[in-house]
Amino acid sequence: MPTALITGITGQDGSYLAELLVKKGYRVIGMARRSSTLNTERIKHLLDDITIVQGDLQDQGSLLALLEEYKPSEVYNLAAQSFVPTSWNQPALTGDVTALGVTRLLEAIRFVDPKIRFYQASSSEMFGKVQEVPQKESTPFYPRSPYGVAKMYGHWITVNYRESFNIFASSGILFNHESPRRGLEFVTRKISDGVARIKLGMAKEIRLGNLESQRDWGFAGDYVEAMWLMLQQDHADSYVIGMGETHAVREFCEIAFAHVGLDYKEYVVQDEKFYRPAEVDLLISDPSRARAVLKWEPSVSFRELVTMMVDSDLARLKKG
Repeated sequence: MPTALITGITGQDGSYLAELLVKKGYRVIGMARRSSTLNTERIKHLLDDITIVQGDLQDQGSLLALLEEYKPSEVYNLAAQSFVPTSWNQPALTGDVTALGVTRLLEAIRFVDPKIRFYQASSSEMFGKVQEVPQKESTPFYPRSPYGVAKMYGHWITVNYRESFNIFASSGILFNHESPRRGLEFVTRKISDGVARIKLGMAKEIRLGNLESQRDWGFAGDYVEAMWLMLQQDHADSYVIGMGETHAVREFCEIAFAHVGLDYKEYVVQDEKFYRPAEVDLLISDPSRARAVLKWEPSVSFRELVTMMVDSDLARLKKG
């Protein structure tokens, strides 16, 4: 039975990855920061099948101790300060966790067992002010937020440890991936939750920022399979993971409202409060290399993703 350590297991991606690895027969160790009330909502159905341990990307000692005690063969680093708007309010924290946290984890691997296979969750936000369309592995980075800058550091330090110390360290440059488990602060979930509330008579409007921003959205459950596939290859490398198509926030709204028989124009209000200081206007992936090398294929379309999220929020609110 192989052992995998997942940092950030209580997040959206961590929960889907844990599900996948449990099904594949892994012993799953999930690292979470200590708090008085640990949020296990996304993984509560897995608690009998996984082990939750305390650790922190800001604490080198805790990372060394976890690797020495549980001896994982694979480590998936999904932990980060991952909400882009917050990175402007807390840039130093974002850098310490999302950037330097990767270095601490790689150093722990180097000292405890350099044979451990490592996955780093990189981000399409590294492309920022895009230098070419679509974006592929060789596209230059131009991040437009403290989060994007921190992710770029984490990405390059992963490449550096791969080349300097021969550590099997792969990086997945993931484009936006969503699901019913996405946090309510993210725009896609804000829309699906808002649509459900309006349909049920619990709200009258949704206030959003730039409706013309375009993203390459896919289903998180599909993307964690790509993470696993990267660590099953003969050689470590970096891969762009995305759908290869772009959609505007406006289109997301249109599909979500139409799914419940409403017109988004009657309920969506643009509010400058939600505009970014430096906007990322257009992100679209070229995942051809991942599809060719990893044999990875997404199973959920953009429209299916939107309606899935709306249906899930409708069911949740009705039940509540």
